Amino acid sequence: ALHLVESGGGPVQAGGSLRLSCTPSDVTYCYYDTTWYRQAPGKEREFVARVESNGSPSYADSVRGRFTISQDNATNTAYLQMNSLKPEDTAKYYCKIDARPGCVYPDEYDLWGPGTQVTVSS
Repeated sequence: ALHLVESGGGPVQAGGSLRLSCTPSDVTYCYYDTTWYRQAPGKEREFVARVESNGSPSYADSVRGRFTISQDNATNTAYLQMNSLKPEDTAKYYCKIDARPGCVYPDEYDLWGPGTQVTVSS
């Protein structure tokens, strides 16, 4: 069944940059939005950024101006470019896809990525 493949996390110093990627393992037959979430130890999972199927982005206030989300329609890959990273950005980052209204994925599809760790040192 379809699942999401994430990459790009790792350790970085404050002020540095990382680029996360999220790709479905198979072709999806729905138009979909891709959302990045993050979860730090002891905290709830929180919204980071979303790119809609038409390319329209939205951001959490905490990352606006530093992070850029984009979608490469040729490869179905969503990217999260993270610049000017801060220690408070340290978290496990998860991507999720949501079918646009009017289309439904089968229950066996895993629409959450496994997560990729981002650790920012001061």
